Parts: sequence; C-alpha cells; structure tokens
Amino acid sequence: MFFERPDSGESAVLVHLNLSSESEREDPREFEELVLSAGGDPVAYVIGTRGAPHPRTFVGSGKLEQIRDEVQRHGARIVMFNHALSPSQERNLERELQCRVLDRTGLILDIFAQRARTHEGKLQVELAQLQHIATRLVRGWTHLERQKGGIGLRGPGETQLETDRRLLRARIKSITARLEKVRRQRDQGRRSRRRAAVPTVSLVGYTNAGKSTLFNRLTDASVYAADQLFATLDPTLRRLQLDNVGPVIVADTVGFIAHLPHQLVAAFKATLEETRNADLLLHITDAASDAREENTLQVQDVLAEIGAQDIPQLQVYNKLDLLQQPARIDRNAHGLPERVWLSAATGEGVELLLQAVAELVGQDMVSQELCLEPDQGGLRAALYRLGAVETEDYSDDGVAHLSVRLPRADWNRLMKTGPEPLL
Repeated sequence: MFFERPDSGESAVLVHLNLSSESEREDPREFEELVLSAGGDPVAYVIGTRGAPHPRTFVGSGKLEQIRDEVQRHGARIVMFNHALSPSQERNLERELQCRVLDRTGLILDIFAQRARTHEGKLQVELAQLQHIATRLVRGWTHLERQKGGIGLRGPGETQLETDRRLLRARIKSITARLEKVRRQRDQGRRSRRRAAVPTVSLVGYTNAGKSTLFNRLTDASVYAADQLFATLDPTLRRLQLDNVGPVIVADTVGFIAHLPHQLVAAFKATLEETRNADLLLHITDAASDAREENTLQVQDVLAEIGAQDIPQLQVYNKLDLLQQPARIDRNAHGLPERVWLSAATGEGVELLLQAVAELVGQDMVSQELCLEPDQGGLRAALYRLGAVETEDYSDDGVAHLSVRLPRADWNRLMKTGPEPLL
C-alpha cells in the first residue's frame, strides 16, 4: 500500500455513536452485517451517545479508554467505526489504540474489493479506493517527508509525499480513461438494443433484498447469490422472453445501502447507467425486514442521485415465504400493476411478476390486423425483420392478412415510409 499501518486481522471491535447532530443515524445491526460480510469477527460492540464528534478522536476520552480496554481484552487487531472518520481522526485513533482503525466508507470499499470479479468491476473498485486513499496519504509518510540526500541518493526535488501523490494522480487518470472506454462500449450496446426495440428491465433495491435470487429465477442464470450484504457487485445482463411482448433485457445490479459513499457512486457510473437508461425498474424490497420503509427511501435517494428517479417503477416485495402470505398483484386506480408480492426463493408469485412486467413494458406496443396488397412486399419484409408478424394468411385476390405486434416507435417509423397499409 501507499503507507505503513498496523497489520489487520479478523477480530474486530465495533464502535457506534448515536450523535444528536446527525439527522439520519446509521443502523448498528446493519453495520454488524457489513463487518460479517467483509469476513470480520466482531468480538465487542461499543455503543455510546454524544452531541457531536470529538474533533481529534471522534469519541471522548472515556469512550476511548473503553475501546482500548476491549481491544486489549479480546486481542482485537482492528477497530471499525460505523461513521465516516477524517484522516486526522484515523491517525490519532490508531496512535491511541495501537491497532488498525477503519471507518464505514473503508469497510464498504473493502467489501467491494472482495466481490469484484470482472475487469471492469476491479477497475471501478480500485478507482474508488484510490480516491479514498488520496485524502489519507499524508498519514503514512511522516518518516519519509524528504527524500534521502547524498551521492547517488538525490531525488528529483520532490518530497516522498509529492512523488506518491503524482503517481496516484497518474493511476487515477489511467483508470478513469479505461472506464470511459467501458462506458462508450456500454452506450454502443444500449444503442443497439434501442434500435432493435428491446426494452431493458433493471433490478434495483437495498443490498441483500434478494435481487440476484430473483434474477436467477427469472432468467435461469447462475449469478452468485448469498445471504450477505453486497453479494452482487458486477452487473449481469440476460435476455428474457415475455408473452405478448417479446424479448426484454433484464439487468442485475449492485445493491444500494444507506449513505453509499459518493466515491463509489462516481466510480460505478458506468455500471449505474444500466439503471439510468432502463425502461422499467423493478424495485426489490425485503418484505420481511423491519426497516422496509427506511430501506425503500434510501433506494429512492440513490436513484435520485444517479438521475433515475423518473423511470417507471414496479415495487416487488420479496421474501414472502417468511411472512406466510399468498402472492398477489396490487394495482393502482388505472388498473396497472403497482406492487407484486412474491418469494424468489420458492418461486411463488414469479408468474405474477412476469405478467405485471409484460403489462407495463407492453403498454407502448401496437397490435394491428393489416391487409397488404401484393405491391407492399417491402413493408411485409420489414415487419418480418422486426419479428412483429404473429399470423399470416392470404385471400384469393393475393392480399396478405397479417396480425402484427410491435413497439409504437417502430410502428410510427414504418408508417412514415412506404405506402399506407390497408387496416
């Protein structure tokens, strides 16, 4: 790494403060799940209340002494804070506790680093980590503030810190350029899908809501799914055939979480654009969670941050098997699907979800009975190229009678070119 720190281990002391200065407090239970998801072994949980963070050590002297006692009692190698710490607070805490200190942002970055599988995912995680480390570089080089002098040891006139900052900037610039290339490739793929009029349905939701389990159930895929936070990091696209609609692209995306670090949102811009450019969002919610409403609001906040708040949504309440309720579709005043209750684990209600998606995606589809004269063979061929012809037969005078179904955009484009078909 870029700076020297105490070696980290798996045994961890967790720290959470209820701060009266915070309008939205972090969830202590969720933080423990994050630690477990990262492979940590919580041996003690220190919880306290404070008006505002201490500017030097975040916690007061009494709480600091309590944390030190827990570290020594359990032989813990790392202390994790359920808060964002400043670089100076991390440095002061490590000096006082004589072990590694990690804040909530660093913990989430570590989980993402473990989960990344694709080349793109690894680049995105590295970019987020470097942006996070850039603010903390000064802490590790207090013993190398100046390069060594003497014959053969004189440097280019930079301090060691300046050298590392320059290397860091160069690496961030390189990764950003490569991710921009990935973004252009994704844009090209999306343009191809739009030209082919293939709708995209993106799964979004709070982490561990069951998105990947539902994705596997819908598409017969084998995406990694586990009962842990951020089990999915890399986006996956699969084609799904819907009755009366045709093919749609289903995208499984990274889960959201309360106060998702901004550098992660920025680094995963290429991935999150799959959500921002979707035709329909399936908002997966853990129906059995006590924090169901709060998690739903957090997802809406992230969607607003990435500019996807105006995309049509279908609420999907998952894990119905834990509530022992029957699957159902809730409809709005116009009769359109608004919410689907199902269990991705057992498959109950999945058919209802497919029905609801077909209704919503198929709203902008045109179904027509056409009569084409023999000289309208070009229009007939275009309809076949679009896969829009459902049935066809001929009358004795050679007129072709077609039942077609296609997106309205394709229909309007066809009506502008060539002779008007007989309806």
